[in-house]
Amino acid sequence: MEKSELQGSCLCKSVAYKVSKHLGIFHYCHCSRCRKFTGSAFASNLMVNPNDFTWVRGNKLVGRYELDIANEFATSFCKKCGSSLPWLSKSGKMVVIPAGTLDNDPGFRPTQNIFCGSKAIWYTDPSLLLENDELPKK
Repeated sequence: MEKSELQGSCLCKSVAYKVSKHLGIFHYCHCSRCRKFTGSAFASNLMVNPNDFTWVRGNKLVGRYELDIANEFATSFCKKCGSSLPWLSKSGKMVVIPAGTLDNDPGFRPTQNIFCGSKAIWYTDPSLLLENDELPKK
């Protein structure tokens, strides 16, 4: 594996991908669509050029959902385990990589929050919360 190559997979490992190089775009998206898809306060996404992205295995298990009213947004998921997976934007200009699907360190960190005007009303900055190394005992 080259130093710049990233690898990722779904939870059940049936689907895997690799990225030969990245665009250096890594952000947290707070839009309502990303929140719905991830079930979380925000999505952690990297953007890559489609020419630098390759499915390694399981591409027939990749499902896709496109929201009709969205210009770019779509989602992909593993049909076997339901994990989020990378998805090609509707314009075909970028692949959005859910950072939680990466199997190795991308070597850079998020640089921005986007769609903060849509931030969940219940969002609390994680740095303000208690930290536990494991599930806390009652």
